[in-house]
Amino acid sequence: MELIHISNMSSKNVAARKTIRFTQSICPDCNMILDAEVFEREGKVFMSKTCPTHGETEELYFGSYEMYKKFSTYWMDGKGAHAPNVMIDKCACPNNCGLCTNHLSHSGLSNMIITNRCDLTCWYCFFYVKKGLEGAYLYEPNHEQVRAMMKTLKAEKPIAGNSIQITGGEPMLRDDITELIKIMKEEGVDHVQLNTNGIKLAMSPETMRQVRNSGVSNLYLSFDGVTPRTNPKNHWEIPYTLESARKCGMTVVFVPTVIKSINDHELGGIIRYAQKHMDVVHAVNFQPVSLTGRMGKKEREKYRITIPDCIERIEEQTNGEISKDAWFPVPSCMPMTNIIEAFSKKPKYELSIHFACGAGTYVFEDTQTRKLTPLTAFVDIKGVLEYFEEKADEIRSGANRYWTMLEVVRKLKTFVDKDKQPHGLDLAKMFSSILLKRNFDSVGNWHVRSLFLGMMHFQDKYNEDLERLQRCDIHYLTPDLRIIPFCAFNVIPEWYRDRIQKKYSIPVEEWEQAHGQTLEAGLYRGLMRRGKPEAQMGCALSEMHREAAMANDDHKGVELRNNMAGA
Repeated sequence: MELIHISNMSSKNVAARKTIRFTQSICPDCNMILDAEVFEREGKVFMSKTCPTHGETEELYFGSYEMYKKFSTYWMDGKGAHAPNVMIDKCACPNNCGLCTNHLSHSGLSNMIITNRCDLTCWYCFFYVKKGLEGAYLYEPNHEQVRAMMKTLKAEKPIAGNSIQITGGEPMLRDDITELIKIMKEEGVDHVQLNTNGIKLAMSPETMRQVRNSGVSNLYLSFDGVTPRTNPKNHWEIPYTLESARKCGMTVVFVPTVIKSINDHELGGIIRYAQKHMDVVHAVNFQPVSLTGRMGKKEREKYRITIPDCIERIEEQTNGEISKDAWFPVPSCMPMTNIIEAFSKKPKYELSIHFACGAGTYVFEDTQTRKLTPLTAFVDIKGVLEYFEEKADEIRSGANRYWTMLEVVRKLKTFVDKDKQPHGLDLAKMFSSILLKRNFDSVGNWHVRSLFLGMMHFQDKYNEDLERLQRCDIHYLTPDLRIIPFCAFNVIPEWYRDRIQKKYSIPVEEWEQAHGQTLEAGLYRGLMRRGKPEAQMGCALSEMHREAAMANDDHKGVELRNNMAGA
């Protein structure tokens, strides 16, 4: 297996610039593979690369060198693809993704696009079909293609894909959405996630019930802010979407796309709003925006925000309740996988993505104070992870796995500071119940009392790091039966997303004729807001948003919104 090697780990000072490592990237103009330098300057991490034709590109890579160093200690290789779809002898990332023999992570979450139609036209979206553009096409895989893609996912080795996200466009525009969900469940996946703006589900609780009964586990719900200015797409509809979800037992993940100077002042407000609905909202997954299309450096600097930048804003906007020390990179979960694998003697699901791709933490609500307390405030997470690795090594070295796991369960409580854990929570007892008694009601109790907060920063042509790409575990399923990493599929659409979808699509005009409607007829016309100022739209809606906005104002949201309005 040939990897992109770090060719120089030494530090050298050139002016105020210190080299961290070397990798490869691409030219944002011509996609030529280039050597790239990742370096520190003034406490931040940047990437620089030079194309012989289009010159140098320098881009912010990670907003904090201190956090970069902390996260980098969790760098681990995964199992890779043992049954690749693309057979090659030499690594050529990103020229022939799909998965290849050089990929280091199995599919953690696989995306399937079921339509490129959308009922909204958000300016920062990766893509949606736009009528009138030359070569515009409509992509909607049929039932046979969906089933074939699912079989490809389940054939993945050594870990068969077990989690699928239905995405688009807006998936709820497919009239046969429930049939597609049933096909996915029939092919053996346990977790089906629906990526949606929630508008159709807000207007039709019965539709929410139908997709839930068909097998959807949770909604991956777009939610960009707590004010109409930051979240014009579904500000008025979200309360109704949540109520529909609540009635049929559907859980929700809020997914804010974070754009510097647009909505980065409301991250704390989004968390406060999610906290008010923890019975149905179990997670918030922030996504710093990927900058697609050709942009000048000044424009990129205006909108570019990275994971550390978001984490620092959350600390400020929650008055320090959720500090930057509460966050760990995604691959920090690997020791837990290792000990479960050692005990079961079977390959297990792992999260082996690059440490710069994502981060997360759990926060718990205190039943008395209603304050949010991060898991790290009362659990020695680093100690737990090191202990898991130690015990996994013992089992692999021949120790009795049953006695070792019993020892692990007994030891876990020593990592929990009972005096600091939130009122109403007994984490050690919860762990014991899950591991020893197989009482999975405790898992439900965990989610009712907690919020998972995540970050996932997808790459673009300006910051593409091919070391990250080789470790990607968020993949796309395609009708040509490949499994393509997210940051190849969307970063170089002319090679992957657009080329593949166009091959399996029809012209917009042909679709309109077959369905007896225009593409524009599917656009959302704001039926839940037309002629109804927020104050007149009912107590539930107006009060929810007023409370969320007030919570955000406590963290200087008003001042920042005024600054943005005057910009």
